Amino acid sequence: MKVIPPAARVYIGCALLAAGACVLPALSPGASWEAIALLAALYALCELPARCPLMGRALGGSVPLGTGSFFPVLLAAALLLPPAAAALTALPGSLLARVEEPPAAPRRAWRAAATALAVWAAAHAAGALGGPAALGHGPDAPDFPYALLPACAAALVFCLVLTALDGGVRATADGLPPRAAWRGLLGRALAPHLVHGLAGLMMAVLWRGSHGPVAGLFVLLPMYISCWVFAQYHRERAAHHATIRALVQAVDIKDRYTRGHSERVGHASVLIARELGMSGDRLDAVRFAGILHDVGKLGVPTRVLRKDGPLTPEERRVIELHPEYGHEIVRGIGFLGEARAAILHHHERMDGSGYPYGLRGEQIPEFARMVAVADAFDAMTSNRSYSRARPVPTAVAELERCAGTHFDPRMVDALVRALDRHGWRPAVTADETPAGGHVPQAREASSPSGSRERA
Repeated sequence: MKVIPPAARVYIGCALLAAGACVLPALSPGASWEAIALLAALYALCELPARCPLMGRALGGSVPLGTGSFFPVLLAAALLLPPAAAALTALPGSLLARVEEPPAAPRRAWRAAATALAVWAAAHAAGALGGPAALGHGPDAPDFPYALLPACAAALVFCLVLTALDGGVRATADGLPPRAAWRGLLGRALAPHLVHGLAGLMMAVLWRGSHGPVAGLFVLLPMYISCWVFAQYHRERAAHHATIRALVQAVDIKDRYTRGHSERVGHASVLIARELGMSGDRLDAVRFAGILHDVGKLGVPTRVLRKDGPLTPEERRVIELHPEYGHEIVRGIGFLGEARAAILHHHERMDGSGYPYGLRGEQIPEFARMVAVADAFDAMTSNRSYSRARPVPTAVAELERCAGTHFDPRMVDALVRALDRHGWRPAVTADETPAGGHVPQAREASSPSGSRERA
């Protein structure tokens, strides 16, 4: 269980006191308790499936997680209710929200306080711009497009307050510098919160319409379905990444001399693909291909992988089987797509002298040609037990020398352009240096990387 530092306890305590002060006016006898109770119950109901194992199993284990999925309910409350009442609607659902890491009670208290303060500020922003009046009432039509202004202002203020508070708790709880604590929070949250604001506006307009609050509830069903689909997507994506991590860790444990090599080859492959204009799913597949290109080493005897001396012809034949082993290992992993062919063919050469099938030119899959360049480049720029890292310019010159025979010139050019733009940080991948504390000189070999085809 993580211990909460004293500074974070003080910070959370101050947030709780501030939230209590904001909610207190809503406890007066004249408050609109019917609307408060209904909106608070709706928000709590949306958060409940994530806490209930039975409901989670009924939905296939993929329920929307986190309060962010249901912020439209709170933003609708900010448009419909006075600030104190709107803040009160956030408390039950925030206290019910699922917590991934212990300690659960302080995390729920913090989330309830932060959310209540954000809703209170959002309601003030909407009220200052005449939000409640712009919604219309009963037969009176809402004031469009002006109603968009208070709705967007409420969503913006909500986002600003929540990210500011979250950055503060990261700084106090994790000991991060202020700049690091807030870095990226607003950029990631702004667009989703504005979308939540528009959904909240729809719900508030229907709520105030001639059909009453029941009409506003119809916004929740498609919203919840979209959240469920989004949760399903993220669950599957997390499973994919977990599969990749497990395979890479297995390779790194077996071949300690190339630890970190797989991730760097994935990164270099993505640099090449971006230069060629790839994006989206294909970019993900290229990265997977680079990361998993050596997964077939799991089928190669450890004594061969870790051998410091020259490989015998028989050992070379064994290690040259690793692309086929790798292809067999990942054959049934459907989400890899084109990456499977890259794993099988990343040691083919443009002149047909590669392995395992001696393909040449355009016969070699495009992803395999990218990974081949990325693999050789990282092998040349990393220290190994049997070779010393070459400077990046030397490695680039070697790739250019072998372009057209070993490597696709288009892929080499793309990597050179990417390196000019982004640079490269060479890394030592061997866990140990040889006896005597020095790194050996790079050896001449048939591979331009000088890696004896181990990379």
